[in-house]
Amino acid sequence: MRLDLHIHTTASDGAWPPERVVEAAYRGGLDVIAIADHDTTAAYAAARAHGEDLDVQIVPAIEVSSTHQNREIHVLGYFVDLESMDLRAYTARAADRRRRRMQEMLRLLGESGIEVSLRDVEEAAGPDRVNIGRPHLARVLVQRGHASSVHHAFATLIGDQHAAFVPTGLLSPVEAVDLVEAAGGIAIWAHPPGDLVDALLPVLLDRGLRGLEVYRPSSSRHDVLRLEDICRSRNLLVSGGSDWHSPESGTELGDFHVTADEVEALLEEGGL
Repeated sequence: MRLDLHIHTTASDGAWPPERVVEAAYRGGLDVIAIADHDTTAAYAAARAHGEDLDVQIVPAIEVSSTHQNREIHVLGYFVDLESMDLRAYTARAADRRRRRMQEMLRLLGESGIEVSLRDVEEAAGPDRVNIGRPHLARVLVQRGHASSVHHAFATLIGDQHAAFVPTGLLSPVEAVDLVEAAGGIAIWAHPPGDLVDALLPVLLDRGLRGLEVYRPSSSRHDVLRLEDICRSRNLLVSGGSDWHSPESGTELGDFHVTADEVEALLEEGGL
């Protein structure tokens, strides 16, 4: 069984709508995928319906944004209850906050002589969007010649700690874990920054964090081994996924996958 437990769609900052994502996953030989859009589960219903047609199983998931020391920390919620009132209230707040955050980032860019309108960003996000995010802004910056690529836009203008960066300011990491638990889900720390793991992990575990996203295509062997060791020593669940957003990255869905053996305990917890 081949799985990718971290994929985005146009509901947040991915390039493709859920139906096309599921089709690409099917062509790439994936059996199970998690649509883990930022702060929304809006793509799940369409993905699940299309997945039933193609025999691709869709895990209900969300990637919850939080801020710690002016840095973005993301918590994956797997097997969440999509009818949870806590989750529904949060996703509604998140859409409004992300819009206001984008307006502030555009103001900061304007102060440095880079003029981009909110309408420009919304058009880049497309009609299927629920939330707007930095990748949408990055695409506009590339189109206008202010950056050579999406990666370059993050590296020079809108990435964490750069001039026009504004935190989402939605939740703290502890509150993100609480939200996933309230929605009946399994909280996994997404792409945990190596320099924060030792200090922040005990705090999150005390609040109910269940595991770490260990396997990612961009992770070094050293990082994977370190996270595997942490999970073994603390009896934590293990997850993995491509964090796929767009074919602009040069990769197709299915180029990266994890096996059922690697994430067996997580699947069992979720009832798969």
